[in-house]
Amino acid sequence: MSSLQAEIEARLAAVEPQVEVLLVEVMGGETLRLFIDHPDGVSLGLCERVTHELAEVRERYALEVSSPGTRRPLTKPEHFRRFLGRRAKVRLRDGREGHKSFTGELVGATESEVTIAAATGVIAIPYADIHRSNLVEE
Repeated sequence: MSSLQAEIEARLAAVEPQVEVLLVEVMGGETLRLFIDHPDGVSLGLCERVTHELAEVRERYALEVSSPGTRRPLTKPEHFRRFLGRRAKVRLRDGREGHKSFTGELVGATESEVTIAAATGVIAIPYADIHRSNLVEE
């Protein structure tokens, strides 16, 4: 997890404790895209409150706050565990066995790796090797 994501999670935990920060990505060095979730769903009002609470971040970046949508990002072991049995696409930092990504059913998730049943077989991927991953529609 980046220090920026840790900073945002700490700030939101104090004022919006039910907001889960799914992914923080800096786009082009100027825009920060923040994907959030909430047990009651993500509304425009919630996005506005989160944007307001991150005033110090808005001084450094143009801030986009969004719901995860159907292609929900998976960034932490608990995200992968929560969606075992669902299909996901996992893109790697470097190619593995000639592949840059794997798409398949999430079949396992420990603290150190995720296991996916892809068309090429069942493969365990350490989280450190993952560039980006998200759910895919069934």
